[in-house]
Amino acid sequence: MNILFVVSQPQDWPNDIPGVTVVPAHTYLLDPAYGDIHSTKVFNLCRSWRYQSEGYYVSLLAEARGHQPLPDVEAMKDLQSDTLVQDIGERLGNLIDCAFARTEEDVVDLNIYFGQDADGLHPHLCEQLFRLLRAPVLHARFERLDNAWRLCSMVGGSLRDMPPHHRELAAQAASLHLKEHKIRTDTSARQPAVAILHDAARAEAPSNPDAMRKFCEAAELLGMEARLVGPGDAGRIAECDALFIRDTTNVDHYTYRVSRQAASAGLVVIDDADSILRCTNKIYLNELLTRHHIPTPKHMVVHKDNVDQIVPTLGLPCILKQPDGAFSLGVVKIESGEELVARVSELLQQSELVLAQEYLPTEFDWRIGVLDRRPLFVCKYYMAPGHWQIIKHEHQRTSEGRTEALSIGEAPDDVVKIAVQAANLIGDGFYGVDLKQVGNQVVVIEINDNPNVDAGNEDAVLGDALYREIMGVFRKRIEARKGNPNS
Repeated sequence: MNILFVVSQPQDWPNDIPGVTVVPAHTYLLDPAYGDIHSTKVFNLCRSWRYQSEGYYVSLLAEARGHQPLPDVEAMKDLQSDTLVQDIGERLGNLIDCAFARTEEDVVDLNIYFGQDADGLHPHLCEQLFRLLRAPVLHARFERLDNAWRLCSMVGGSLRDMPPHHRELAAQAASLHLKEHKIRTDTSARQPAVAILHDAARAEAPSNPDAMRKFCEAAELLGMEARLVGPGDAGRIAECDALFIRDTTNVDHYTYRVSRQAASAGLVVIDDADSILRCTNKIYLNELLTRHHIPTPKHMVVHKDNVDQIVPTLGLPCILKQPDGAFSLGVVKIESGEELVARVSELLQQSELVLAQEYLPTEFDWRIGVLDRRPLFVCKYYMAPGHWQIIKHEHQRTSEGRTEALSIGEAPDDVVKIAVQAANLIGDGFYGVDLKQVGNQVVVIEINDNPNVDAGNEDAVLGDALYREIMGVFRKRIEARKGNPNS
């Protein structure tokens, strides 16, 4: 990998680090040769990152060139946000209190270089600030007020303002960062690396621990390295060749931002941001499926002026759906007119539009896993015991119906055909299409990005081959991007 330290003036970084090329910002921006190099990490050490400054354009063009800038434009926006101090204080409140518990002073200034505390006193806090803000030089001030510590200011630092005795510390911190994150100048023999993003603390995850292990084993069998990364390690993803999201996604969620950043850095990404955007909104899906004549349940888009048309159109019981609900949340079965008025009023307070569908009772839903525009697996998701949905949420407890995996040939042809047609409207990623079958009628309920793959459920027919198939798509796409489509 090419490592570039981009600076406002060459004298801003006088240190020599093996494998690192120091480039003036003017040269990086205007020399067309820098637009043609690949596999590049750009450390933006310019004096200013304000909007449309030279430093801003360094990171902006680095993203456009498929380089990996630190900070990226999103991080620059975060550093200039009016709510930055409050947001960081809330996220790291306990850590801040612990870091300064034995401090006698009432004000503490931290100089942070590549995640390292220049004074060496608060390494964990500085590392977390670096991971959150993704800037090579940071300055933070903390104050004690009423026996409680709070963050007062946080800014991206400039090399020009660095004290002379900190220059060697910054060089050591940079070298340590490059070493720890295995950023190397020679990648010819390096295995492709897939970052698998997951949140180990999240109960409703799309893959259980055994499945995560099997994904890693499959990647290794295919000559790739799998790196498990959590929400706090998103900065490590740019060092990899691909990103596989195994956390529940949403547009208003860190997974969407990480997906976009990874794609901008030139990584192979599943789920890609467009798929997340399209799949997480049921209003969009309903419009897309209807326009392309994919069969769906009888439905209507509800707004404040047509609530009185729901019962005449769909009858009772019917289903109301919050546009961005997931895991059976935000989906309500309506039994009476009184309940309808109350429930639809609640949902319309959160969204201008709500989807209403006819109620189609079935013993199970079909789930067709589609990857790379082809059917991958088939399951029957049975309703939770005594419930009308697959997942039952009650009193902070969750129960689920059983899962039965089948071979693709055991599913009705129409079910598989319609599922693939529906998924292909979204893209060429990894989707789980849910369908209901009532007699000879087959309808699509929804299309899910990052579908469940749990060991013991979806893999019951294919076994370890399921994980190899998924990792094989990553390998194929990585090689295609490197210009080796037949590898």
